[in-house]
Amino acid sequence: MRDQLHEIVEEFADAPRDLRLPLLLDYSKRVPPLPAALAGRRDLMDQVVECQTPFFVAVETDAEGRVHLHFDAPPEAPTTRGYAGVIYEGLEGATPDEVLSTPNDFYVAMGLDELITPLRLRGMGAILARVKRLVAAGAQGA
Repeated sequence: MRDQLHEIVEEFADAPRDLRLPLLLDYSKRVPPLPAALAGRRDLMDQVVECQTPFFVAVETDAEGRVHLHFDAPPEAPTTRGYAGVIYEGLEGATPDEVLSTPNDFYVAMGLDELITPLRLRGMGAILARVKRLVAAGAQGA
């Protein structure tokens, strides 16, 4: 697991159970706005249909081979946005190999499975799965 993501996982794991949800909600504020080229252009993004709320993702790889993540999730979905914020903080600027080697269920080590419904956890897992598919497709096209 990439060091940045590992530190976030430990932050959650070390937090008392009753502080994990507020911590996740704090990460919802860390999802940056979409770049101008994607703002209002969900047609250029992939929808994660497994999410209960409209959630879209785009992935870019720069000239140095670093992955850049873009998420579009409504503010009314703070837990989903929070999970996106965790992925963003943990994987933004990672190499494709670092993204692809991320454990699919890393949220379990964070203790989120104790707080979030299984349906929402399925959506969260689907976000990482979509990111991985997009990264893998980009790596094959490179």
